Amino acid sequence: MKEKKLNKIPARLDFLQSSTGLILALFITGHILFEASILISNEMMYKVTLMFEGYYFFGERYPGIISFLAAAISVVFILHAGLAVRKFPASYRDYKTIKEHTKRLKHEDSYLWMVQVITGFMMFFIGSVHLYIMMSQPSNIGPYASSYRVVDEFMGPLYFLLLVSVVSHAFIGLYRLALKWGFMEGENTKLSRKRFKLLMNTMIVLYIVVGLASLAKYTYIGMTNDLSDGVRYQSKTIPLEAHK
Repeated sequence: MKEKKLNKIPARLDFLQSSTGLILALFITGHILFEASILISNEMMYKVTLMFEGYYFFGERYPGIISFLAAAISVVFILHAGLAVRKFPASYRDYKTIKEHTKRLKHEDSYLWMVQVITGFMMFFIGSVHLYIMMSQPSNIGPYASSYRVVDEFMGPLYFLLLVSVVSHAFIGLYRLALKWGFMEGENTKLSRKRFKLLMNTMIVLYIVVGLASLAKYTYIGMTNDLSDGVRYQSKTIPLEAHK
């Protein structure tokens, strides 16, 4: 009898989903820290922005670099979402069944999966808006430009929801990746899982606190400065033509 050929497509799709998820999670951890440079000073955030625009490499600002990076992340984001949606509940009835089973079994990892489904759904809409703004308005990033967007363009509530959903989704995803690909194996698997879960919760709280502090600082700048006429941040150490 001829052996049935093993279908490797599901495994390859799972690997691709894990890989894109890892890329996005690492991007988010870095992105939030770079945004948090505003907590040090306006000048520091300004210099970080110029760095991503290539100013320190080319001697000129190229906001298009940010558009390119946002577009690249968007491609990875869409690919990851497309792969992940395969495992989402296909209907409300399926969602309700999974929710009831999770509640009855009291299985924490199943609960974490449900959190990922919900936050992933939120990110699909909120994250798309943010990425589109970064692609279409790459020059409107900076201590004052970003603060103007948060306050005067009323993006603060959206960024709050994005922060909570993306941080939770990212670190739960990293935890589940470590579990899925065997990083918790050892003499005491339960202890390893407990430690990874503690690390996951710690990082979620830490990054949300840092992100909220950054959002509060941008809000404060926007509310205490009149930025309605396109006022740009003025640096004392960077040439005038680079000001934004």
